[in-house]
Amino acid sequence: MRSPSRPWIFALAVAIAVVFTVIGVASAVPDGSGLPLPRFVSLRADKAKMRTGPGVQYPEDWVYVRRGLPLEIIAEHHTWRKVRDWQGTRGWMHQSLLSGERALMVIGETRDLRQRPEEKSLPIARVEVGVVGQLLACPEGSEWCRVEIDGFKGWLKRAEFWGVYSEEVVE
Repeated sequence: MRSPSRPWIFALAVAIAVVFTVIGVASAVPDGSGLPLPRFVSLRADKAKMRTGPGVQYPEDWVYVRRGLPLEIIAEHHTWRKVRDWQGTRGWMHQSLLSGERALMVIGETRDLRQRPEEKSLPIARVEVGVVGQLLACPEGSEWCRVEIDGFKGWLKRAEFWGVYSEEVVE
């Protein structure tokens, strides 16, 4: 009986090495950002298309024309993010359209923006439903968050706006 020739063994070893290299590289490519899900972000662009799937080959479902609008990322696929808006509308946007800057949208009814995080604190402004602002901080254990809306800095209760989780700490 003949033993296998050395060139055949060498070729087999090279083939096995190539297969494991390809598998290793493919598994090293992340499917998303690796950041926690879900999470809030804001709209970076003045105009952003929401699509029915993660790619330009999918049809446009909505077009958003409001920079700074808060959105919630609920899934990721490579450079695409599945987002949800304050009304529950879901779709896909490219990551380049989104910013990690935190934003908020006033919900429910007209709200008082307060000087301090207290119900009895004097209001410094009245903010209408649908107004968008910047989320500055939400201290641990507090129902209040520090926000900025149209140049006014003050405090709103978490329940008065969309863009933060009930127990989330924002620093």
